[in-house]
Amino acid sequence: MATWRSPRTQYLTALGFSTLTSLALFAYGAWRNQSLAFDYLVWNLVLAWLPLIFAVRLVTVLQRKLWSSWEAVITSLLWLVFLPNSFYMISDFIHLQEVQRVDVLYDTVMFTSFIYTAVLLGCCSLYLVHLELRRRLRPRTAASLVAATLLFCSLAIYVGRDLRWNSWDVFTNPGGLLFDLSDRLLHASNYPQMFVTIISFFVLTGTIYSLLWRGAQLLRTDHQV
Repeated sequence: MATWRSPRTQYLTALGFSTLTSLALFAYGAWRNQSLAFDYLVWNLVLAWLPLIFAVRLVTVLQRKLWSSWEAVITSLLWLVFLPNSFYMISDFIHLQEVQRVDVLYDTVMFTSFIYTAVLLGCCSLYLVHLELRRRLRPRTAASLVAATLLFCSLAIYVGRDLRWNSWDVFTNPGGLLFDLSDRLLHASNYPQMFVTIISFFVLTGTIYSLLWRGAQLLRTDHQV
């Protein structure tokens, strides 16, 4: 069990502080502009926390049950469905100049704070799952599954940004979601921007996670030495 002084607990505390910092920046910006514009950033950040919550839950479940157990399978699916929300926030930068505001530079800092925190939440949850995969599979197989997960996230970001579907639509309207997605995939040549979006986000998220993974492994190695 993690203690208050354990590195994992300290990191979760730091993520919490980063979240509070983002909320404070939003609150000041709302007061300064007398407007709640960009309030969706708060909701999006709440959604970005869900994958980490599910990942922590999955790790707990896997300590006493097999990954094939119904509890582990359901938790894994929930983690996978909500994981794209963390990386999706990168695309929120497109809203930066939609509203006339007092200080666009301040808003840039605020957006960066929200997006940076969200991406860290996503990478942290992916890291926990990656470690569990490596305990059961060969490193290359685990890395391949992580890459497939990031590719899925990139596709989900396109579906969310361009087709305006949300994570919960997987449960509330799976038929409509599959119809829209299958139409794009079957007529992919008519949607060249789809590939640009998916590939660019895959390269970006893959690069970010790879750097964080290698950095974490380097720190672990130095600590052991």
